[in-house]
Parts: sequence; C-alpha cells; structure tokens
Amino acid sequence: MNKRTYLIDSLVVLLFVAIGRHAHKHGFSISGMASTTWPFAMGLLSGWLFIKITRRNAVTRSSGFIIVLLTVAFGMLLRLISGQGTAISFIIVAFVFLSAFLVGWRTAISFITMKRELIKQPKQL
Repeated sequence: MNKRTYLIDSLVVLLFVAIGRHAHKHGFSISGMASTTWPFAMGLLSGWLFIKITRRNAVTRSSGFIIVLLTVAFGMLLRLISGQGTAISFIIVAFVFLSAFLVGWRTAISFITMKRELIKQPKQL
C-alpha cells in the first residue's frame, strides 16, 4: 500500500468522526476527536494489516470492502469495551458512510484506470 492510500483512508475516518461529533453537538476538541477516533483508527489499522498480510491490492473495491468490515467490526468492539455507545443505528450509519467513502474512492480510481486503458487501445474498425 502506498502513502496516498493510508492518507485517504485516514481522512475518511476523521471525516466520519467529525461529522458525527458535529451532528450530535459534541463540539470539536482534540481530546474529543481522539476519544471518538481511536477505536475506528485501530479498526482501520486491522484492515490495512489484513490487506498487507494477504498481499491484496489495497486500491481494489473488494479490498475497500474488507477494510470497511474490519474498521466497523473492530471499531465497534473497541467502543463497546471502552464503554462508548454502539447502538444498532450507529453501526448501520458507520457501515454505510465508511462503505460509501472507503469503497467509493477505490471505485472512482477503478473507473478512471479503466477509462485510461480504453483510451490507450487502438480503435478497431
């Protein structure tokens, strides 16, 4: 995996946390962001490790989906262990948001790559 993949995925998790904190009027503070982010950051790390260990291409949609599953699963487990909320609606929102963005940017890259390959091919009559 390259640095860009780590950066984009990390920014998605931070955006998820920031939007959630704002929506629930928790305000913005470094300690608040850290306490909400760390379970999902650890989940994201577990996803990255799985992708690396299994030698998968980190930029594919299927890898993105694996990263989402592990980020949400470990994130919620760590929230539960640390006494933070894990309501079913929160789990669903986390899964949908992270799927849209962690798989979404990978889908966009896939389409861009596919289009470039089609442009490179000579036209056949």
